Amino acid sequence: MVYFKAAACALLAATVTTAWTPNNGAFVARNPLSSKVSSAASQQRSTLSMVVSDPTSASPMSGGGMFTASNSENRRVVPEDVRGRPTMKVVYVVLESQYQSSLTAAVKRINAGSDNMAVECVGYLLEELRNEDAFEQFKKDVEEANIFIGSLIFVQELAEKVVEVVQPNRDNLDAVLVFPSMPEVMRMNKVGSFTMKNLGQSKSVVADFMKKKKQEDGSSFEEGMLKLLRTLPKVLKFLPSDKAADARTFMMSFQYWLGGSPENIESLLTMVGQDYVQPIKDAMVGKEKVEAVEPVLLPDKAIWHPVAPSIVFENPEKYFEWYNTEFCPDAGIDAKTAPTVGIILQKSHINTKDDTHYVSLISELESRGARVVAIYSGGLDFSGPVNEYFYDASGKPIVDTVINLTGFALVGGPASQDHKKAAQVLKKLNRPYMCAVPLVFQSFEEWQSSELGLHPIQVALQVSLPEIDGAIEPIIYAGREGATGRSVPLADRVNLLADRAMKWSNLRSKPKSDKKIAITIFSFPPDKGNVGTAAYLDVFDSIKAVLKQLDSEGYDIGDAPLDKEAIMASIVDDPEAKISSPDLNVAYRMSTDEYYDMTPYATDLEENWGPAPGNLNS
Repeated sequence: MVYFKAAACALLAATVTTAWTPNNGAFVARNPLSSKVSSAASQQRSTLSMVVSDPTSASPMSGGGMFTASNSENRRVVPEDVRGRPTMKVVYVVLESQYQSSLTAAVKRINAGSDNMAVECVGYLLEELRNEDAFEQFKKDVEEANIFIGSLIFVQELAEKVVEVVQPNRDNLDAVLVFPSMPEVMRMNKVGSFTMKNLGQSKSVVADFMKKKKQEDGSSFEEGMLKLLRTLPKVLKFLPSDKAADARTFMMSFQYWLGGSPENIESLLTMVGQDYVQPIKDAMVGKEKVEAVEPVLLPDKAIWHPVAPSIVFENPEKYFEWYNTEFCPDAGIDAKTAPTVGIILQKSHINTKDDTHYVSLISELESRGARVVAIYSGGLDFSGPVNEYFYDASGKPIVDTVINLTGFALVGGPASQDHKKAAQVLKKLNRPYMCAVPLVFQSFEEWQSSELGLHPIQVALQVSLPEIDGAIEPIIYAGREGATGRSVPLADRVNLLADRAMKWSNLRSKPKSDKKIAITIFSFPPDKGNVGTAAYLDVFDSIKAVLKQLDSEGYDIGDAPLDKEAIMASIVDDPEAKISSPDLNVAYRMSTDEYYDMTPYATDLEENWGPAPGNLNS
């Protein structure tokens, strides 16, 4: 049955969405991006043993302020005992914090176990460079550094800040390792004689390879880099022997970085330190170098499950053979009737074992009786894994709902989005597509104390851009601990996300006669002839078209009018409205004197709006 009512919605406060539900006369104000946690939601059941307490219940951080107040000193590691070893300093800048724990662990392992070197390390989240104090400290650290590492630096103004600091120090740095980032940042790469300064020019073998791959299959830069890794032997034979060795070191470094584990990062730092940091090279004269071990890498794309006997499954048939016949019976899931939720993950969190937030949501969905198929991609284009793993052998979608836990656009992530390609993939799949939001630029504590709630950059990257793809329900479900940088699920919001995914999944199998549909239209400012207004759109004719389509598909639209003017009249002159039109959304009436007394900035508004009470709502 279609309940043909309209909600005249007024914007009560910045960033708050509102809805009036006529069935119970309740006016609900809600902010899906707010940092406040509802007491009702916190009482929901949870099977999460890994979340002992609400990380937002206390705020040890000072200066929450408008944006982020995180401190790079939390990511500074200094060797406790140098023991006469040469010390190299590593400075890194990353978009997200999942590499923090791996880098910290790797540096501590080197400092404890290496006889050849000690390492001092400090890291910065990209957004921290907006802070003047942090930016000045970043300058000092780079001036003292031996090695600079950067990754996923795709925000233009921040990329310029990184270049501003690193470029003048590039000649003094022993190595500069920049993994997929803006071109101007990538050009600063330097490993011995190997550089990427000619990237994009015909004499660059790497650039030629990238151009060729882009022409062949539209690969993004990161996708091209991944393909380059697999064809490295063919590329290196075109380079002089010394440049080939340095190029091999760079590509090995990229592989270690993609591997992400403490062991891989330890191998990266050891390899670059002993081959390119002069004090360490001098100290190792006559000593045997540590032999570089092969990077431990996961496949570029696969299905992942936290309790699977294999770390990942590249073959969907093998995954479902294990999942349906072994896991589901043990978990009490009916594999034949259970709804299936597809989940999109970020590979770097799996590589670095920073996956608690992923595990928590999978556990909650499965505890509700759902099957889960969680996929990842080695690059920033998730369309390939979606097409490969979310369909059965006959080409029929196997998922009922999809949740993107990366928080980024489906194609291109935070870098260069291809919304047209994403829309084609999602339209073909034709399933509800939710894009949940992990706190990337704030810790839980910072988010809780922030005056704005979600960081504005994150609103753009992880709410607005995914919505262009067609994403819905940007629910914040996880964030990072300020001290360790590790991702932690927010229990009540993981519950909310799981509940919403289950509702969307079950909606597909619900008979149309049991579905209830509400049509809400715009009306602001209220009661002044603005009902159903929209730029360049005929709202009431659109409602008419929607009603006809619903009727043709078997929905019961009851006595809803199918004439444009009648639809408009039924909304404006609704006889069943619980609040009469002239009084709609008037919560309180005040005198002019009271208004001026309560509003100290009132006179500042008079230049443009005139003196109170004015002509609106008076």
